[in-house]
Amino acid sequence: MHADEILSTYFLPVGLAFFMGYMLFIIWKLGKDSKAGKFGMVILFIVLGFGMFGFLIKTILVEVMGIG
Repeated sequence: MHADEILSTYFLPVGLAFFMGYMLFIIWKLGKDSKAGKFGMVILFIVLGFGMFGFLIKTILVEVMGIG
């Protein structure tokens, strides 16, 4: 295996998971700093987290269907 294969196979998913977790932290901090309340936090996580959910679904579908 070459270095680029190792990076893309192992470290890319780990890095993406880390950054998605960091994005969730940013959403939580945004809600806390704006004093959004419980309903506001739920809305923030649904709306802003929807993009991450779509990315995860796309990744799963590509793997299951064998497209990529």
